[in-house]
Amino acid sequence: MKALGLVGGTFDRFHKGHRKLLNAGLSECKNLEIWMTSDSLAKGKDHRIESWDKRMKLIIESLGTDVQDRISFHILEDSYGPATFRQDAEAIVCTQETTTNCEKINSLRLQNSLQPLDIIIADHELDWTGEPISSSKIRRGLIDRDGKSWLHEEIGLFDLSLNRDVELSLKTPFGILIEGEEEDPKLAMREALDRISDSKGPVIAVGDVTVKTLQDLGRPADIALIDGMTKRQKWAEASEIDYGLFDIVLNCSNPAGRLTPDLYRCCIEAISRFGYGDEPDKSQSTLIVIDGEEDLAPLIIHPLAPIGSVILYGQPGKGVVIRFTDLDAKSRCRNLLESMDGDWSGKK
Repeated sequence: MKALGLVGGTFDRFHKGHRKLLNAGLSECKNLEIWMTSDSLAKGKDHRIESWDKRMKLIIESLGTDVQDRISFHILEDSYGPATFRQDAEAIVCTQETTTNCEKINSLRLQNSLQPLDIIIADHELDWTGEPISSSKIRRGLIDRDGKSWLHEEIGLFDLSLNRDVELSLKTPFGILIEGEEEDPKLAMREALDRISDSKGPVIAVGDVTVKTLQDLGRPADIALIDGMTKRQKWAEASEIDYGLFDIVLNCSNPAGRLTPDLYRCCIEAISRFGYGDEPDKSQSTLIVIDGEEDLAPLIIHPLAPIGSVILYGQPGKGVVIRFTDLDAKSRCRNLLESMDGDWSGKK
């Protein structure tokens, strides 16, 4: 058992692979120093990376109290941290991909007349596709922290139908309600836009009034879903929505109280065309025109969307609701979708 080991990384959205890495270090080291990338370096890599304090808190919560007296946290400002000069360290923990960096560290240590560190290599944890779990895939919205898909493998194969339990769960606004007058939705929408001004993810608008209001304010949605109605009645102003503001227009059928494979495919295409935050210059906007009803669409969109996306929808007589796509939103939607009625095989 080594007295002290070092491990470095960003450790964003602490996941199953991170846990395996730290456990590998703790299995061979009495104490482990966790050097986490500073906020300034992390934000330069991806604006969606959580703050240093949040990352540390999640690690502590995930590892539990048994090892808290054996770990300590430190800010990493470069590629090597203290590993090249620490005399009291005996080991360094990494994955196969980062062994080269550890070997460079040992070369520098030898130049400084220090003993090389023992390199402890942890195996990857694989996600549902057979690829290594990574924080970047979590931020892109593709997997959860255990490497599982956000959508049941059978979703998209058959219609899902609303039932009483799910309907009751949806009664409470799913997000932040910005109150405003129904006669002038621009008032609430202006406040909503102020609240989401720092968001780098797509702005996704669900409902004709919401889409039209964003258009009138000069900030068209990146992804918009309309059905030509409001309060389940034909809406005259729906004809004023400018399809030309969008790069892509998709059409699908989705009856009231249902989520169809047709809508699912359109949502996948819309998210894919906008992208996952990797190449913003290539993002394309999409309008989805629905024959039927779009009310339940957020249940599909949240699990598909990248972290940091914003969904806006109207709450009749109350205002506009803001809901950011985060791990909690994805988890809740996954649970609701799997509670809906459908032709599930072996699930219910």
